[in-house]
Amino acid sequence: MAKFILGRKLNMTQKFQEDGRVVPVTVVEAGPCTVVQVKNNDKDGYSAVQVGYATKNKKGINKPLAGHLKKLDNFRYLKEFRLDNVENFERSKVFDVTSFAAGDNLKVTATSKGKGFQGVVKRHGFKGSPASHGHKDQLRMPGSIGATDAARVFKGTRMGGRMGTDTVTVKNLELIEVDAEKNLLYVKGAVPGHRNSLVTIWADGELTFVEKKKEAPKVEAKAAEIKEPVKEEKPVKEEVKKEAPKAEAKPEIKKEEKK
Repeated sequence: MAKFILGRKLNMTQKFQEDGRVVPVTVVEAGPCTVVQVKNNDKDGYSAVQVGYATKNKKGINKPLAGHLKKLDNFRYLKEFRLDNVENFERSKVFDVTSFAAGDNLKVTATSKGKGFQGVVKRHGFKGSPASHGHKDQLRMPGSIGATDAARVFKGTRMGGRMGTDTVTVKNLELIEVDAEKNLLYVKGAVPGHRNSLVTIWADGELTFVEKKKEAPKVEAKAAEIKEPVKEEKPVKEEVKKEAPKAEAKPEIKKEEKK
């Protein structure tokens, strides 16, 4: 039986071995993956397992896919693996990098980097024209394509065109180290694809299922439930303002009118 997992290519680094050797490795963040659907020969005509990896926002999901992922996470990637025996697989089962161990022989599949429209020198390794007299602006030209008698271009002629974005599989890659806490696999050598691209990993062995880690519920504290510490109010001393003595009213002197 084969074991497999989906992952995301992160970057390249190096690892120091016990004997002092330096090994270039590619860091792949793999799993945890969840079994979404199990297909068998009786109902579907072939046996396979559909696996979900990485979650995304539920805003961009349609109703058919939402029904297919009912009671499961909203997975960003869904990929199918054909297997001869699917008896041990059940919907919602989870597996991660703990199924792999250092020294495993891996087969890695990914989509290569896109390089756009390229000429024959870069795309097919043509030598190009001699850089001597009479070859102005001809250094990287393809030259004659040899279509004289047939008066047409034969199929399969190596010419310039789109390069990259192909499905590439690399076999016999050694697994150097497994970091179960961070879900990381350190694979010896280069892995096809750009950073954050989807990577499929195969190896010989059996998958071991693990329990899904439950996230701690987020408790939203209501404003009314939050009790602020009561500050002790210091007694304010009332200052008694002394009123200024009122000036005594002077008696009014009436002037006698002259007769």
